[in-house]
Amino acid sequence: MSLADKARNKAEELKGTVKERVGDATDNESMQAEGASERAAAKAKQAGEHVKDAGREARDAFRG
Repeated sequence: MSLADKARNKAEELKGTVKERVGDATDNESMQAEGASERAAAKAKQAGEHVKDAGREARDAFRG
């Protein structure tokens, strides 16, 4: 995973966390749910990138 991808995913996660907390503070359930959804999506992207990295490392280990 490139550094840019990591930064982008982390920024999306942070954005979701902020929305979720603002929703909590203002009793806005819609914003809270949207933030939680964005945060979860960003974490899923990060997990997918980690799986791809692991696959590449395993492939390289067999080649080298």
